[in-house]
Amino acid sequence: MTQRDFDYWNPANENKPLLGRGNQNVFEDSVAPVHQAGLTHLWDGSYQIDENLRLDLAPGHTPGSSVLTLESGGDRALFVGDLVHNALQIVEPDVNSCFCEDPAESRATRHKLLGRASEDNALVFPAHLGGHGAAEVARDGSKFSIKGWAGFPHIASHSA
Repeated sequence: MTQRDFDYWNPANENKPLLGRGNQNVFEDSVAPVHQAGLTHLWDGSYQIDENLRLDLAPGHTPGSSVLTLESGGDRALFVGDLVHNALQIVEPDVNSCFCEDPAESRATRHKLLGRASEDNALVFPAHLGGHGAAEVARDGSKFSIKGWAGFPHIASHSA
């Protein structure tokens, strides 16, 4: 996890999150025990997982928000997590959700990553949009457009 989020959400540091006590006790319940057991790796900037996967800092939603970048041959994909809560944020990147800890930084990060996606022809995989698939993004002046949707077929599971 990012050092920035670890420090920000740690109640010992007395930060004042946007939603106040909306995440009360989450750090103590779900983060501190894992960290105390020595099972965390705190990083900042970027973290290379393997030759194809990298975590990059994408602050705004939280100070340590990150994006997972997949690069394989000439193919690129950005798994943007909480950067995009609604498809509107792709075409209107200045629109934030009410959960952004730093609204100005969220907008700047969204512009930067959507710009990177359009320049690198990277698929954008949002975590919060319904359905299965990714957006193909194109620059449209200071905004962006969805030039296509790379959908994945629904695979039905069959039980015997």
